[in-house]
Amino acid sequence: MGWLFVFLAAISEFVGVVGLAKFSQQKTLSNGVIYGGGLGVSFIFLYLSFNYLPVSIAYAVWTGIGTAGAVLINMLFFGESKSAGRIMSIILIIIGVVGLRALS
Repeated sequence: MGWLFVFLAAISEFVGVVGLAKFSQQKTLSNGVIYGGGLGVSFIFLYLSFNYLPVSIAYAVWTGIGTAGAVLINMLFFGESKSAGRIMSIILIIIGVVGLRALS
């Protein structure tokens, strides 16, 4: 159940990141709600995961997934650079998250 909450927290964070990118381009109420709502729901799910997983593991995995996801979303949908160095860095983050998951 804890990993499900971490996964839902990460998905919610992706929604918040899209809202943040849209809000930084156009400050509308709907973009602000997507931004604030996505991140707010993400924190709720992360908090719920702490009932099942050690805080250090849940937080590290959530942060890693969120970071990699935010970069990928911005690369795919908002025109950020797709350099080899950035892609390799994302792969390293994913390896670290998988390693934490596998060892916990």
